[in-house]
Amino acid sequence: MTRRLLISIHDVAPGFEREIDQLLELIASSVQAYALAMLVVPDHWKSRAIRPGTPFATQLRSWAEQGVDMFLHGWSHRDDSAHHGLAALKARYMTASEGEFLGLSRDEALDRMLRGKGLLEGIVGLPVDGFVAPAWLYSPGARQALGEAGFRLAEDHMRVWSPVEGDRKLAGDPVITWASRSRSRRLSSLAAAAALRRILRTRPVARVGVHPGDTGSPALLKSIGTTLRTLNRTHEVRRYADLLVDGATR
Repeated sequence: MTRRLLISIHDVAPGFEREIDQLLELIASSVQAYALAMLVVPDHWKSRAIRPGTPFATQLRSWAEQGVDMFLHGWSHRDDSAHHGLAALKARYMTASEGEFLGLSRDEALDRMLRGKGLLEGIVGLPVDGFVAPAWLYSPGARQALGEAGFRLAEDHMRVWSPVEGDRKLAGDPVITWASRSRSRRLSSLAAAAALRRILRTRPVARVGVHPGDTGSPALLKSIGTTLRTLNRTHEVRRYADLLVDGATR
């Protein structure tokens, strides 16, 4: 059975062009195939809106025409909800006010998904089949809305699934990602990446998710490159959609 390596660039939005180009160069220099997903934020922190006809919109369409899969990554990425209980702990410790879909009702989540999906499909001229919530955090209502919005692919920290197919599980191991906003988080993510790239070498699917903020740390960039090269020796770089064709994996 072919082992698959899935790569994604998060927080694709105007203002991060330089960082995205840097990540693309790093990915291209580290793996043998050009296949990745870009997770697009329509109005990043309500200050970086993507508008049809702008240079950034044209660039998104160009990337899509080159084979990059465009996923919707929330609407603004900013979490404005009031949280209680377990959700409050997740909001405090797992992200810095960026878990936009952690506190949303089904109706609000569905509205943002449909607006974002329509905007992005209009720009790239192709179906947008994937959704990943900012910080990989979902409310129960947001999980319900995924299938209603027509998304064939979704993921969180621990798995990839198909919302339109009854939440059919497609992959089930942790995603490797890095945190850049503090020294302690950088160090812990470096240690986690080193451990996970050893563990995932024998697993059917390995996922690597990178962010524009990673480019500000040479140590993180080195770790990303090492992780991609290591996993590329045991896995083939593939598209997320291949999971739908090839069948579910564990």
